[in-house]
Amino acid sequence: CSINQQEAIRSEKRGTGRDRSVRVVCFCICFCFVFAVMGNQPPSHHHHHQQQYQTQIPSTRDMNFFERIENRCNKINSLLCVGLDPHLKELNLSESELENEEARCNAAYSFCTNIIAATAPFAAAYKPNAAFFEALGPNCGVSTLKRVVDYIHAQTSKDDDTIPILLDCKRGDIGSTAAAYAESSYDHLNADGVTLSPLMGWDSISPFVTGKYSHKGAFLLCKTSNPGSNDILTQKLSDDKLLYEQIAKLSKSWNESEDHAAGNKLGLVVGATDIEALARVRNVAGDDVWILSPGVGFQGGDLIGTMKNGLNSKGSGLLVPISRGISRAENIKQKSEEFRDLMNNARQEILTGKSQTNSCEDIADYQRKFIEFSLSQGVLKFGSFVLKSGRTSPYFFNAGLFSSGAALSSLGRAYAESIVASEFNNNGTITFDVIFGPAYKGISLGAVVASALYNDFGIDVGFAYNRKEAKDHGEGGVLVGASMKGKRVLIVDDVITAGTAIRESFSMLTGPTGAIPVGVSIALDRAEKRAIEDPVSAVQAVARDLGIPVVSIVSLPQLQQFLKGNDKYGADVLEKVTAYRSQYGV
Repeated sequence: CSINQQEAIRSEKRGTGRDRSVRVVCFCICFCFVFAVMGNQPPSHHHHHQQQYQTQIPSTRDMNFFERIENRCNKINSLLCVGLDPHLKELNLSESELENEEARCNAAYSFCTNIIAATAPFAAAYKPNAAFFEALGPNCGVSTLKRVVDYIHAQTSKDDDTIPILLDCKRGDIGSTAAAYAESSYDHLNADGVTLSPLMGWDSISPFVTGKYSHKGAFLLCKTSNPGSNDILTQKLSDDKLLYEQIAKLSKSWNESEDHAAGNKLGLVVGATDIEALARVRNVAGDDVWILSPGVGFQGGDLIGTMKNGLNSKGSGLLVPISRGISRAENIKQKSEEFRDLMNNARQEILTGKSQTNSCEDIADYQRKFIEFSLSQGVLKFGSFVLKSGRTSPYFFNAGLFSSGAALSSLGRAYAESIVASEFNNNGTITFDVIFGPAYKGISLGAVVASALYNDFGIDVGFAYNRKEAKDHGEGGVLVGASMKGKRVLIVDDVITAGTAIRESFSMLTGPTGAIPVGVSIALDRAEKRAIEDPVSAVQAVARDLGIPVVSIVSLPQLQQFLKGNDKYGADVLEKVTAYRSQYGV
């Protein structure tokens, strides 16, 4: 200001007309200087009071990763985590487009942004899977992932409530490599949290959640949803604890050893396909740790069991990711809302101590009637039966003994009731066009189910079946009945033992037939592990491998529930069924 002041003095001495202008400039500059100095001083009482009021307004930008998740879950009342997995086969690309990286990437971007736009009101978080984006190609695969992340942020940045983004990258390394992965995930891709393998210890995790990334978070792989996880994660340690329990214990201690005032930095991934592991992990980790529980839907995980064993005592601390169950839905927005509501209904029932009407532990009226009718027909028997697997089962089910017109009519009605009560009924609209009965047992089953749907519910769908041997005269071929090309098809069978018939039917339908299998309907789900070391049932394996849901009229848990309320068959039968389920049940 001194130079301008000297100029003002010289101008004043000259008495020119410029003096007033210069003095004004000088005054303004000096005033700005004084104002700037005052701005660095402690505020007056009035300003201090105003500042206090402003800091009381919560901002997600001031929260760490898990605080943001909790804030988002509470705000929209949802535990749904929407997975973004742009499988090439879901992008509906032509052969030439499949060979073009730019076309693949643009299709993947559209695929993801369509899902985001439809699910944003219900998504507590988004979980893009890095592998599917990297597989799009070396030139624009990762940049497409960044575009998707930016799109999520752009949808919600206006109200300062960005939806948390969990990058599913499953990193696991140490030192500078881990630091480089963290920089890539956070600084370049702008993710809020990541999934990590903890098997290399704390020094493989700390670069992702400490220092300049202390506001970020990570879900550690603890007991994953794939059957092969039992090869390592269920190994017993010297204290008889399982390895996944030790991971849960370590994550709790790592959380507590860090600056606990800043909140938890670590959560755990525990698959919904292993309810026992979920319960054990929640017991070890306590209420404060968030659990990500994949496997509900196409992998066959039990939503009710997941909620019951995964929620903390406050009814929170659990995220349930759904990917294909949403992306393959005819109406994505409606389906995501349905998943949100299913989770909330289950949560409410659990918190209020009630049993959910449609849970696997309860039994509907049509299911009770079906069990009673099966017993009266000799289809269902209690006793001691050696199965093909070598197990000795306390019950046996032989659908081939439904062998009269009356029996088949009742059987068809039970199937129809279970279908109408299932996810194949979308608010009064059936989500399939044709029923397919695989030869041979499925032929009669498909016919009576199609008939019962029409007679009892006014639902008219097509019916088709296959021959075991191709016909070389007449119309020829192996398929008989309604055309299935481009149609949504429900496969009907009695039971799934190994799943071979269903898999063969699926391959046939999706191959030259050009059909779209949307699910499987069966009479009985034995709901038991395929092997002691494999916690997935045959039904769950079919749902997981084929990516379609399987609905049964009854299952082992409902059979057990039936016996609990019926003294006719004796306490010893209930005891044997309970013991069998405890040993082999999923």
